[in-house]
Amino acid sequence: MMNICLRYFLLFMSLSLSLFSMSIWLLMHDLTYFLEYEVLLVNSSPIVMTILIDWMSTLFMSFVLFISATVVYYSNEYMHGDLNLNRFIMLVAMFVFSMMLLIISPNLISILLGWDGLGLVSYCLVIYYQNVKSFNAGMITALTNRIGDVALLMAIAWMLNYGSWNYVFFLEEMKDNYYMIVITLLVILAAMTKSAQIPFSSWLPAAMAAPTPVSSLVHSSTLVTAGVYLLIRFNYSMTENMLYFLLFISSMTMFMSGLGANFEFDLKKIIALSTLSQLGLMMMILSLGGYKLAFFHLLTHALFKALLFMCAGNIIHSMLNCQDIRFMGGLSNSLPLTCVFMNICNLSLCGLPFLSGFYSKDLIAEVLSMDYLNVYIYMIFYISIGLTVSYSFRLVYYLFVGELNFTSMTNLSEKSFVMLQGMSGLIFLVVTMGSVLSWMMFDALYVIILPLFMKLMTLLMIMAGAVIGYQMSKFALFSSNLSLAGINLAMFLSGMWNMPVLSTFGVNFYPVHLGNLYVKSLDQGWTEFFGSQNLYSQLRTNSVMMQFVLSNNIKLFYMLMVVFLLFVLI
Repeated sequence: MMNICLRYFLLFMSLSLSLFSMSIWLLMHDLTYFLEYEVLLVNSSPIVMTILIDWMSTLFMSFVLFISATVVYYSNEYMHGDLNLNRFIMLVAMFVFSMMLLIISPNLISILLGWDGLGLVSYCLVIYYQNVKSFNAGMITALTNRIGDVALLMAIAWMLNYGSWNYVFFLEEMKDNYYMIVITLLVILAAMTKSAQIPFSSWLPAAMAAPTPVSSLVHSSTLVTAGVYLLIRFNYSMTENMLYFLLFISSMTMFMSGLGANFEFDLKKIIALSTLSQLGLMMMILSLGGYKLAFFHLLTHALFKALLFMCAGNIIHSMLNCQDIRFMGGLSNSLPLTCVFMNICNLSLCGLPFLSGFYSKDLIAEVLSMDYLNVYIYMIFYISIGLTVSYSFRLVYYLFVGELNFTSMTNLSEKSFVMLQGMSGLIFLVVTMGSVLSWMMFDALYVIILPLFMKLMTLLMIMAGAVIGYQMSKFALFSSNLSLAGINLAMFLSGMWNMPVLSTFGVNFYPVHLGNLYVKSLDQGWTEFFGSQNLYSQLRTNSVMMQFVLSNNIKLFYMLMVVFLLFVLI
């Protein structure tokens, strides 16, 4: 009988290939299909299950399914020996199904189904390994995403003004109409929580507590890109001020995560912060009006990031579940193929020419340079690109250069053939898909005319980043001694500017403290004193009195007789 992993692998792969060919067909003929099924009619507001099939949704679905297929195949060996493998694969399948529902919905109610499905299943996957760290990570993930879910629910309630939830029909008038501006703001809030923009960034590295195949799926193409995808769909409805706000927030996110990754030592967290940086990049180009470019980068990024996580998983698997990069080194001798894959992905992430990441990233950089912007945005964008290269080279230095720093009795070798096969399925696309997508998606050429120094700016920043990353890895200075006025700067930067602390204690410290006071002064204080405890003590005193009377009734009777006789005699 066929293994559950193989069954889902074949299902996802066949669906992915058919959807990819369908998207090419829709692109060629410039077609969009709406399928509508009316579920309910409430006060002349129809609740309609709508499916939107156009080139964008089918292409995105095919990518999600392809990555899911390779991840499920990879899990066959990675999760080998897990007693609950069937449950794990079913959770992944539910996750993918929720994402499908979100992608094909032009309707806020069906979007909420997919959106909430993602939030719920991601919680179940983050707490899959049941320990305290996983539970805490699951909690911050679920609660941060709840903010976005509530925003969507409020948008649904607010859209009742229009008598329909098919936002696709109202996109153009959303800019002018005050009621619709509220909906767009709520959608932006929802997208910011799901795509982990500042100040909701702290859940993304925490969600690394999930098994690595899940991280590979969640942080490349599904959960975190849902917010970006929603904004790509809503891009016509955003006013200029909203776009400026989004531009600022995303530039800060990109910079913060790039800086944090340079001071982090957990392998999976570095890759997670890199995902956050790329999400900032997508949001940035989206807020400059390049929604197609954002979608293009979303797809190419999904490929190399999924493979990067798979390589990290293979390394962690070989290193007996050790994730600290300081224990690694010289892995290119013992895990050559994994290291080749990882290097290709890293170079694609940095934007090395003619790998898939280059086509989207370079185009984004040049379109941004052409735009009329202030110095702050221009500089922070290029510094963030430099930081991306910096942490990538730092990672390469720690992982592949020098001697192995793990225990002396280790025997590392590439025996995990199933995982390598799963990874080989993706490497081909990481190299070729950028050019294929650029031919597919852009029917007209982008004509970009820049002065020479602006054209070379990207190259300059990449080289500077590489040098800084290499030098930083060699300094022990940066990890321990970098402190200003007694504040450990490295801790502050790797701790995402204290955001995880602020989004947990910062939010709930005073409510919990107040609750404690209330419990002490009211629940266990005055209400006890005047309520149940008081009643109890009264009843107890009375019952003791009655008991005394009843147990000594004959003595009391004689005593009363004596007292009575005395009174009579007197």
